[in-house]
Amino acid sequence: MTELRLEELSASTIVEVNTLTLKPGQEQFIAPVSYSVAAAVSDPSTTWQRVVLDGDHVVAFIQGSFDESAPAEEFRSILWRINVDADRQGAGLGSFAVEALAQEARKRGLDHVNVIYEPGDDGPELFFQHMGFAPVGETPYGEVIARLSLA
Repeated sequence: MTELRLEELSASTIVEVNTLTLKPGQEQFIAPVSYSVAAAVSDPSTTWQRVVLDGDHVVAFIQGSFDESAPAEEFRSILWRINVDADRQGAGLGSFAVEALAQEARKRGLDHVNVIYEPGDDGPELFFQHMGFAPVGETPYGEVIARLSLA
């Protein structure tokens, strides 16, 4: 692995992001990347989208949002999605991406980042716990709301 770096999602990286693979069973926990891109187009001022590159290759994608005017508190500073290529999971790429999102939140004067996820055996729960997210609530749909404190 060469030195990892972040870049903003762009026309030159979106094709590679769309080819990131998932491990069997993970597809039920993540919507297509095109949904995230559409969300950014609808409100690019609050959406933070980055790709993780290893050398010249896109190996992960992360999307967050920072919107002080969001109607619900859990949406004001949130990790919306993280995708790490199946063959590269467990190598620290997700941690690298989440730490970059947390750093961006701190830079904006925020003291936490939330995430909402569906619990399940092949889902992201263990990863989020490993990163320090702690459950703080539940959505009306049974999804977990978890918070990463940055203080």
